[in-house]
Amino acid sequence: MNKSDTPAASTRGPADHDVRDQIVAAAKEHFSHYGYEKTTVSDLAKVIGFSKAYIYKFFESKQAIGEMICGGCLGEIEADIRAAVNEADRPPEKLRRLFKAAVDSSLRLFFQDRKLYEIAASACIERWRPTLVYEQRIQELIREILQEGRQSGDFERKTPLDETVMAIYLVMRPFLNPLILQQSFDYAEVAPGQLSSLVLRSLSP
Repeated sequence: MNKSDTPAASTRGPADHDVRDQIVAAAKEHFSHYGYEKTTVSDLAKVIGFSKAYIYKFFESKQAIGEMICGGCLGEIEADIRAAVNEADRPPEKLRRLFKAAVDSSLRLFFQDRKLYEIAASACIERWRPTLVYEQRIQELIREILQEGRQSGDFERKTPLDETVMAIYLVMRPFLNPLILQQSFDYAEVAPGQLSSLVLRSLSP
């Protein structure tokens, strides 16, 4: 997912992308030091040198800024996943790479910065739009791999496709959701290989 494909947060006002990007960049740096929950729009205004009212011309709330940052992070994860999947030739290997890249990229982005992790946590708890779109796109990628595997004869065709997509997504979900991923950290190294092998056995024709 390119930046242009990232779901738009609740932006408003002038179509001045430079100013909007400046606000988001400053907010991301501030959140990294002080945390999302403890930061107010007034804090951001002081750091950036804008008035709070001016920031509200571009974003309707602090959450809207958080959504923009969250959408960018999830976009990076999806791009990593798709790049890994595209390196494989056959559907079974694509599915293995999907599992591994999803975990590796999520760990790298969400756990290298503990303060920014709070944004991801808030996004999941409150079901922000970028997280919903991300979940949908991962399911779409799973569907693409399954359809290709069914056409190539690598995967069985009897189970309804929608049911299979959702089942695989639910298997992956503990390692996609940052709240659950934190609790599953001890298994993150071995889980992708073990779970993808289990799923692939269930998909055998």
